[in-house]
Amino acid sequence: MRPFCKKCFFSELDPGGVYNEIKDMIAALPEEKRADDDTYRHRLDICGSCESLGSGICGKCGCFVELRAAKKDMYCPSEDKKW
Repeated sequence: MRPFCKKCFFSELDPGGVYNEIKDMIAALPEEKRADDDTYRHRLDICGSCESLGSGICGKCGCFVELRAAKKDMYCPSEDKKW
């Protein structure tokens, strides 16, 4: 695992550990509840530049950012709803 990295996602920090569990949770989402790939990447781009991102976790709600972004009906928990 890489040292603390404020602006990293779990896929960058810990590709074999926690991220595997997150990938499994995303894969287990029913297709109709999963965001399409373009939406997912767009959301992660926004989260990647957010001041509230800290080591793959959203500082606003405490979620795993990669998992939240993968859920079709989710939204950014920030007051200004960035996505």
